[in-house]
Amino acid sequence: MARKPNNVHGVLLLDKDAGMTSNQALQRVKRLLGANKGGHTGALDPLATGVLPLCFGDATKYSQYLLDANKTYQTRAQLGAQTDTADADGAVIAQARIPTLVADDVQALLRRQFIGEMQQTPPAYSALKHEGKKLYELAREGKPIPDKRRTVRIFNSQLDAMGDDWLDITLTCSKGTYVRSFVEDVAAALGTLAHVARLRRLEHGSFAIAQAVTLTDLEAMTEEQRLAALLPVDACITTLPIYTLDDTQFAAVKHGISVSVAPTNAAGEVRIYRNEKFIGLGEITPAHMLKCRRLVQTDLL
Repeated sequence: MARKPNNVHGVLLLDKDAGMTSNQALQRVKRLLGANKGGHTGALDPLATGVLPLCFGDATKYSQYLLDANKTYQTRAQLGAQTDTADADGAVIAQARIPTLVADDVQALLRRQFIGEMQQTPPAYSALKHEGKKLYELAREGKPIPDKRRTVRIFNSQLDAMGDDWLDITLTCSKGTYVRSFVEDVAAALGTLAHVARLRRLEHGSFAIAQAVTLTDLEAMTEEQRLAALLPVDACITTLPIYTLDDTQFAAVKHGISVSVAPTNAAGEVRIYRNEKFIGLGEITPAHMLKCRRLVQTDLL
């Protein structure tokens, strides 16, 4: 008999394996946890490995904050060949001579051209949508790919190692950045072509790869150990300041009533707690009122 799904709440940091989509990874973890509601917070390509935060139950209400987070990747750029998917899973569509490269020159280029705000064209094989259809669906049908150029920000790009036909680069970037496009752009600046040979996400917001567990780890755990591996619901929003309710304020807030706060509290979003227990997300207005924006479900209050 199939196990009845549990009311599971929290965040699990998965070290995703290569060769599976983020949704496939999510579904396997959902089954292992017996969770009835879950979502991932920023897909990794099938080729990619690394930190993939998975939100379950009430944590899904706050997953947008992880979707918006900065990320750090380590990638290998395979020089001399362009593929249709911009990574090693695709077919080679063009080749180019690889110039003689010097590490100091490559690093200087990264610092000069690939740090700061820049325009980036996402790969044709991406999940971005145009008129309700994903770009990779259009690409597979051989249809023209609309220009989805966007502004992204690279906070740091560092050459780690290099060979005659490859570069290993670590970069920290804003949401919406495609490492595949980054690699192609770097290669173009060096006078050649390239695609992503491997990709690993080392950090996602405040989460680091050392905190993550693999599917193999999870499969070897007991049910209790898997649930213990979950981070609390508020792990998604730890960058926000805390506001603690007294009993009177809590009685009002849980019914959707705004409450007044001291003028010393700065306006903006806050995490709401009562007796050290997370209650939900709120906003303090310039008029010193605390408005509840999103409470955890009733059985967690």
